[in-house]
Amino acid sequence: MAIAAHTFRGKRVGVFGLGRSGNATVDALLRGGAEVLAWDDAPAAAQKAEELGLPVVNLHEVDFATLDSFVLSPGVPLTHPEPHWSVKKARASGTEIIGDTEILAREIATSNARFIGITGTNGKSTTTALTDHVLAHAGLDVQVGGNIGTAALLLPAPANSTVYVIELSSYQIDLMPSLKPDVGVLMNLTPDHLDRHGTMENYAAVKARMFALQDMDDTAAISVDDSWCAAIASQVARHTNAVTFSVKGREATVSSDGDTLTDSRNGTTISLARARALRGLHNAQNACAVYIATRRMGLSPEQIEAGFNSFPGLAHRMEEVGHKGRVVFINDSKATNADAAEKALSSLERIYWIAGGQAKSGGIVPLEPWFNRIAKVYLIGQDARELAATLEGKVAYEMCGTMEAAVAVAAQDAARDKSEAAEVAVLLSPACASFDQYPNFEVRGEDFRVLVQKLDGVRFDKEVA
Repeated sequence: MAIAAHTFRGKRVGVFGLGRSGNATVDALLRGGAEVLAWDDAPAAAQKAEELGLPVVNLHEVDFATLDSFVLSPGVPLTHPEPHWSVKKARASGTEIIGDTEILAREIATSNARFIGITGTNGKSTTTALTDHVLAHAGLDVQVGGNIGTAALLLPAPANSTVYVIELSSYQIDLMPSLKPDVGVLMNLTPDHLDRHGTMENYAAVKARMFALQDMDDTAAISVDDSWCAAIASQVARHTNAVTFSVKGREATVSSDGDTLTDSRNGTTISLARARALRGLHNAQNACAVYIATRRMGLSPEQIEAGFNSFPGLAHRMEEVGHKGRVVFINDSKATNADAAEKALSSLERIYWIAGGQAKSGGIVPLEPWFNRIAKVYLIGQDARELAATLEGKVAYEMCGTMEAAVAVAAQDAARDKSEAAEVAVLLSPACASFDQYPNFEVRGEDFRVLVQKLDGVRFDKEVA
C-alpha cells in the first residue's frame, strides 16, 4: 500500500501544486491523519483535484501562520528568478517549506528501512536504475522513485527490509531540510538549472546538502572527477564516511578505466567487460557509484558483478536492440545534442552512425574528435544538410531522409564491413531533437527498434557475437 504520512498526524498542512505527485502528497497526508489545504493556481488542476474529492482551498486567502508545514511542488520557484507568492507567504509566517520527498524521508526515518539518495547533473537516472537492478538481482526488497519513475509518496510504505533508492534533483533537495540518507551519491556537477539557483556556487551548495546531516555511520559516495564535487568530498569527509570515485585517473577510493573497477580499500576488482549496457567511461562512473552504494547495503563483489552483467540498461540510452553476426544495433535516441552523442561515439570502436533531426546550436562540430571511429554517417531529418557540411571531406555520409532508409542502408554497409574490429555498431545517436519527424525521442527510438527487428537474421539476446 502507498505511503501514509503518519509523521504529520494532527498537523495542518498546505499543499501547492496539484499534478500527479501533488495529488499523491495530499492523499498521503490525509491518510496519515493531517488536515490538508490543497491549491493550484491552474484552474484545471484545482478543478480536477476537487473532482477527485481532495480538500481544495484557495491558499491566497489562508493565513500561513496557521499552517504547521507547507508542501511545495518542486518545479515552483523557491529562490530564483523570484520566490513564488506562496513561498513569500510561508517565509513571512515562519512556516517550514518542504517537498514530497521530505515527507518520504521522515517516514523512512521512523522505520528500519534504508535510504539511498542519488543526485548529480548527469547520470542520475542510469545510476538509480542500476542500483535498483543490482540490489533486486541480489534478492533485496527495493523501491525506486523520486525524480525517476514513481512519485515518492506513491511508493509502498516502509518495511524493515526495504531499501529506498531515490533519485533527487536539486529542486527536491532544496525542499528536504531533514535529508540524511544512509548512502548519499553525488555523480558530477556541471552548470545546470542556473535559472533556478542563480549561480553555480548556489547550485553546488544545494547538491552538497545531500551530506550535510550525515555522520560517520552514513556513506557519502562522491566523484572527484570535477572540481565542484572534489571540493564537496573534501568538506564532508570531516563528519561522514566519504568514499570517493574516479574514472579519470584521480586519486580515489574506487576507480575504473572502463574495463575494470578497483576498490583500493581491499584490492577488490570487478570486471565490466561483460556488462554490455555499461559501455564507456560515463557508465563506468555510474558503476563506481553503484558499487559503493550496494557494498554499503551488504552485497558481495560477486553479487554486484552479476548484477552489472545482467543489467539491461535504460530504454533509448545505449540500448542494444539486436545483433547480427558481429554487428550490434544500438538505440541511443535520447542523445538529442552533441554532448550526449559524444558519450556513445566514445564508447564504440567502429560505427555506422544514424544522425540528424532538428539540430541544436553548434550542431555536431564538437564531435569531430570522434570522427575517426565512424565508418559512415546516415543523415535523417530536417537539418541533415547542416550536419553534412560538418562531415564534408572528413567522413563518408549518405542523405537518407527517413529512419527506414537509414536503417536499411546502414545494416547492409555494416554487414559488409572489412575492418578488423571485433564488433561493428549501427548506432542511432541523433545529436538532434526529434520533433521534425517524431513527437519525442522515445517514439524515434521505438521506430528504430521496430525497423531493426524486421531485418533478416537479427537476434535480440545480449550475448556477445
